[in-house]
Amino acid sequence: MQYRVMGKTGDRISVLGYGCMRFPKLNGKIDEERTKRQIYTAIEAGVNYFDTAYIYPSSETVLGNVLAGGYREKVMIASKIPPLLVHSVKDMENILETQLKRLKTDYIDYYLVHSLNSKEGWDRMKRLGIESFLEKAKQEGRIRRIGFSYHGEGRDFKDIVDDYPWDFCQIQYNYMDENAQAGREGLMHAAAKGLGISVMEPLRGGLLAAQMPEHIDAIWKNSGIGGTPAEWALRWVWNHPEVTVLLSGMNEEAQLSENLRVADSSVPGSLTEKQKECIDAVKKALNEKLKVGCTGCGYCMPCPAGVNIPVCFSYYNDKSIYEDKTVGMQYMGMLAGMDGGKPSYASLCKDCGKCERHCPQNIPIRAHLKDVSKSMEPFYFKPVAGVLGGYYKLRGRFVSKGKK
Repeated sequence: MQYRVMGKTGDRISVLGYGCMRFPKLNGKIDEERTKRQIYTAIEAGVNYFDTAYIYPSSETVLGNVLAGGYREKVMIASKIPPLLVHSVKDMENILETQLKRLKTDYIDYYLVHSLNSKEGWDRMKRLGIESFLEKAKQEGRIRRIGFSYHGEGRDFKDIVDDYPWDFCQIQYNYMDENAQAGREGLMHAAAKGLGISVMEPLRGGLLAAQMPEHIDAIWKNSGIGGTPAEWALRWVWNHPEVTVLLSGMNEEAQLSENLRVADSSVPGSLTEKQKECIDAVKKALNEKLKVGCTGCGYCMPCPAGVNIPVCFSYYNDKSIYEDKTVGMQYMGMLAGMDGGKPSYASLCKDCGKCERHCPQNIPIRAHLKDVSKSMEPFYFKPVAGVLGGYYKLRGRFVSKGKK
């Protein structure tokens, strides 16, 4: 197993981290015995970083049960506090105490603010007292490192990185998302600040490992480089020295075996020119299915109506490229204000045209936003977004009154 240092923390972390959101299932529930065998195999092969979250169903409890068998001190646990469920410091305390009980431990090594999508979402958490809560929990030894995971656009990511003395961060990064969300620019910015970097979705939820369209699959087969699409997607991420740990949600023994094998030989700068050319060719072929040629540069932002234009286009493109049914739910989760920030979905567009005056690619943004709205916002989208908005307003007033 290869190891890298988690930024300024100095912790030695296995390059392959175990994502605990997708444990194997049996009769609709997590198959704990099979999960245990898989986790023990990973630990014995050198994996020492396990990533879970408060909102992953039963994940913390199962991980706690498995590690209680003499393995807790051999690994580092990362878990997350969900902004959606936080309205006061008391909520933060209750969530952390619940997590410690589920995990059967006195401390969590790496503690993240989960899925920040905007600077506004982070500012809301600050107003609720997250900074003092985190520092207190760290001083008491209940958490050891402080970080955040992110799914928003690049500009806000850098603002959040610069706004707090984080130990690490977690971003989505793969060869198709090199310039999406935090992207390469965000990766380099966080690394320059000394943050350790955990990468999620290296296979885009398995899409980069799945059966590709025939003409794209032929690129791999005709390249002569061998290996599977999953292997080269993983190697592409590990080729970046700024990446500390890559998270993989392994729930099949074959996946675990392949990932362990690839991790053993993946060092920064190890991809050959031929290998990189093959990956670039696959990326180009996939990008030809794009609906909108947006590079995510952000010159169109901020939108006066609050639309997160690059992220709207990113999800719209994903739906076209991968034909993935879950993209619509991801769009809602990220753009309907579920982190407590303001909604930023496509149909909020007021047709003012400011974005188009600043777009270096001369994209007809307003027309495309209408297409995004039709494709990504079903009849129930706005009612759900409205309920969320009303919920946060009511909770905000309740919390404000409670502080008086």
